[in-house]
Amino acid sequence: MSLAIAFPNIDPVIFSFGPLSIRWYALSYIAGLLIGIKYIAYFVTKSPHAMDKKNTDDLLVWLTLGVLFGGRLGYVAFYNLEFYISNPIMIFKVWEGGMAFHGGLIGVICVIIIFCRHRKLSILAVSDSVACAAPIGLFFGRIANFINGELFGRVSDVPWAMIFPRGGSLPRHPSQLYEAGLEGLVLFICLLCLSRRRELRERPGFLSGSFLIGYAFFRVFIEFYREPDAHIGLLYDNFTTGQFLSAPLLFLGVYLVLTSKKMKGST
Repeated sequence: MSLAIAFPNIDPVIFSFGPLSIRWYALSYIAGLLIGIKYIAYFVTKSPHAMDKKNTDDLLVWLTLGVLFGGRLGYVAFYNLEFYISNPIMIFKVWEGGMAFHGGLIGVICVIIIFCRHRKLSILAVSDSVACAAPIGLFFGRIANFINGELFGRVSDVPWAMIFPRGGSLPRHPSQLYEAGLEGLVLFICLLCLSRRRELRERPGFLSGSFLIGYAFFRVFIEFYREPDAHIGLLYDNFTTGQFLSAPLLFLGVYLVLTSKKMKGST
């Protein structure tokens, strides 16, 4: 029998005030958004200066709405539509879990387009700044998934496998940590290195495309180690829903990178 690392059973509730509870999951969204907007504010001080401080501050509200509404509706549509059609009131019970990255991404793209058209800003230049900050939120979100003991990996005998409270008695890949490391930390570093080159920053769409390529690659790879959703299982006996949703991001990312051009007037 293989050994397994004990899962650090952390209470998902940080503290409570009567009926009000503060959870690590909520804190991860708050931390990701606040730290992310601070990074965006730093990013736009460099060429091509996608927006000023006021627009950056205002963008936080828009991004929050895009992440929350998009993430929730994406989960409903992509992962459990039949259940929510039968139980529509459950759509509003966000505190019981159920957010999807791909839905959140669609929500963020929509609010960026609306925000930039309203403020007369470059959509791709603003999206580049958001893309470079996005891995921060992904990192905190996956750490919260780990603390909650959810979205765990497939059964494994690797030395670092863990027995998750909701995953039965067999050790599993801590796939949430894989995602935090690759989609969060590694992707952030890659985008940071690319964004340090002015000629790449001044090609609107290049960094957004690079984010999509990196995320799609890491997500498809990690899904081979992540336990498929029990009510969905594997599609065509080999692939997960997450992989199918990530594949188009790869093509969109390649398209943005290949079609990105140097901004007029930049030197």
